[in-house]
Amino acid sequence: MGGKFDLIVIGTGAGGSTVAHKCRKAGWDVAIIDSRPFGGTCALRGCDPKKVLVGAAELIDWNRRMKGNGVSAKSVEIDWQELMQFKKTFTEPVPENTEKAYAKTGIAAFHGRVHFVDKTTVKIGDDKLTGRYVHIAAGAKPAVLNIPGDEYLTTSTQFLEMEKLPKRIVFVGGGYIAFEFAHIASRAGAQVQILHRGARPLEGFDPDLVNNLVQATRDMGIDLQLNTTVENVERDGDRFTVTASAENSRKTFEADMVVHSAGRSPDIDDMNLEKAGIEHGKKGILVNEYLQSVSNPLTYAAGDSADSGGLPLTPVATMEGHVVASNLLKGNHRQPNHLGVPTVVFTLPTLSSVGLREVDATKQGLKFKVKHEDTSGWYSSRRIGLKYSAYKTLVEEKSGRILGAHLLGAHAEEVINIFALAIRTGIRAEDLKTMIYAYPTSASDISYMV
Repeated sequence: MGGKFDLIVIGTGAGGSTVAHKCRKAGWDVAIIDSRPFGGTCALRGCDPKKVLVGAAELIDWNRRMKGNGVSAKSVEIDWQELMQFKKTFTEPVPENTEKAYAKTGIAAFHGRVHFVDKTTVKIGDDKLTGRYVHIAAGAKPAVLNIPGDEYLTTSTQFLEMEKLPKRIVFVGGGYIAFEFAHIASRAGAQVQILHRGARPLEGFDPDLVNNLVQATRDMGIDLQLNTTVENVERDGDRFTVTASAENSRKTFEADMVVHSAGRSPDIDDMNLEKAGIEHGKKGILVNEYLQSVSNPLTYAAGDSADSGGLPLTPVATMEGHVVASNLLKGNHRQPNHLGVPTVVFTLPTLSSVGLREVDATKQGLKFKVKHEDTSGWYSSRRIGLKYSAYKTLVEEKSGRILGAHLLGAHAEEVINIFALAIRTGIRAEDLKTMIYAYPTSASDISYMV
């Protein structure tokens, strides 16, 4: 079986489905391919299911914080198996509903790994498809660690599917996956350790607020080991031993599960991109300002598959998908706007960031003022017993532009969107300061942050 199409889309996540549907709506013959269940990372094995688990952890955390302040629900605990069943009510319908949507609109859907034959021809098993154009939005996968025993590591996808929570869990790497899952697992009763090879985890976020989050993480009983490089993982039945080096010494850690949380890489390395003349690097397919391959003009890429300069986030993939679709249908005229994209670590407390960090603004030679304060004594934190909360904002001196905002605390994942709006639209610090907010809300704190 095979066929010819106007467009072949690889990947059914946000960056792929957006392009497929828009081009099909314009009358193009479109094929879409995925080797995994249809729906993409966010809906099936990322953002959405993760946030369901975070919601349960929030209840546990809130109950503990308010102990002695009017709340004494001593029996509140997470039933992991029941929580996973609830999570499945969100994820299980997605593949079938996605495939039905393709069929309804006339998009030809294929399952399997893609291998390029030439610039616009691909094979999926016995199927051979040829397109006028190809769009690649295949998402990401766990980065290869190249350590003995890495085959024993549990992926984030597997973590989100496990029916029983192990008693002892070691996370290899100190990124957002480690922190988010560690905070969930610890509040569900597991003994948790995070092993990070660097001096500071969550390297893309403001270091001062990360330090606050590190304190909060350790305070809740998570053993966070920095400057600790994992060298080997051994398995003995259902138990694992992790060997690591730390400051010229060797350490061993015992666990019932070892989780890969040391970064992700574009899922494109087995596509035979060379046969299509598609240049790529560690961050994905090399693209120009229109998200078009620099070496194969018949190919576009978006999301985690593209080295576009954007953050590896679902909203970014969606936005880039709209850009690609517009450029395919009307010719190259639209460029992605990566300015002021917020990013969040869904720990408890939540860490969020948008715009520049101090080090970035300094490198750019910008003149700016920094406001940084611990807010654990503010009303918005005290009323919910939040011990760790803080903010940092960067405002350009002459223009009053918001250059960056970094938040740790309750509703940080929501309040950061107001700062993102300010950065993307040019709203000045004075406007945010004099805005009349609903009170008392977390957003009303913004007037004191700028």
